Amino acid sequence: MLGTGSLGREHARIYAELAAAGLVDFAGVFDVAADAARKIAEKYRVARFNSVAEAAAVCDALSIVTPTTTHYELARLLLQRNRHVLVEKPMTENAAQAADLIQLSRQHRCVLQVGHVERFNPVFKYLQSVATEPRFIETHRLSPYPARSTDISVVLDLMIHDLDVVLAFVNSPVATVDAVGIPVLSKSEDIANARLRFANGCVANLTASRVSPERMRKIRVFSAGPMTSYISLDYHGQEGFIYRIAREGEEKSSLFKKLLKAKDSIIVSEFGGKRIVREPVPLQKGEPLKLELQHFVESVRDRQTPLVSGESAKRALDLAFEITRQIQEATPA
Repeated sequence: MLGTGSLGREHARIYAELAAAGLVDFAGVFDVAADAARKIAEKYRVARFNSVAEAAAVCDALSIVTPTTTHYELARLLLQRNRHVLVEKPMTENAAQAADLIQLSRQHRCVLQVGHVERFNPVFKYLQSVATEPRFIETHRLSPYPARSTDISVVLDLMIHDLDVVLAFVNSPVATVDAVGIPVLSKSEDIANARLRFANGCVANLTASRVSPERMRKIRVFSAGPMTSYISLDYHGQEGFIYRIAREGEEKSSLFKKLLKAKDSIIVSEFGGKRIVREPVPLQKGEPLKLELQHFVESVRDRQTPLVSGESAKRALDLAFEITRQIQEATPA
């Protein structure tokens, strides 16, 4: 594992758990900050490598959890040595670098997975199964100003998660993009909004901020199809509600039930002469990062294309670059 910063420490914790379960051999860690790497190595009783080359010589697969500016050179070096790679998002600093890594992974027949963790959130799997024909999507990803990742824009830091989800969710190419954003505490934008229109008519409105007093990671979807519905989900809490037309026999709920059991029960109300059902979504909770790393290990073991491949991640990256381009062009010098 390369990188023992805040996210790298979480990777190390999970790899140690997977190793304890006999699923992987956690060989060791490397970081240019030798003391930080030493503490992690001692905590999990693994090796502290003195260089990337030393780590590559020992390991079959590696996680790159380092600053974005280092992703390309590290991943390129490892792929050239026939090593499987999970690189955290954003994948690279530009599209040409991403394309090169994809080509190298094909050439050397190596797994290249990118850390878009929300794809492994039970919320996303539920959405795929229920909202089969999304027509309007709204996302909010807000956080206070961070102590990390301020070297990249809020689009590449936060919004890219939702871009990846929406692109994987809507089975249609993006037709138009309209974006706006402003810097507040950083040189690049700290607040951004993008409106995407897809060729099939679906519209997605995405908002990201890292100067918010509150944390929020939510998605709301209006879906057509056999069951017209509105789904509101919380990525962090892994909970939410689905609103749909009542089926035969679903009668209006009593006032008592609405007042005392609304949060955890199916509630049926009447609007405009129709009965509308609001029910909690049945999610089996799980730690997305652990599910992501398990998937990486399985992809390497089985030599299969990962769920978030380099090609998939590049589509989100290309869209993020278009959004940032529009924002930068509209921002006064």
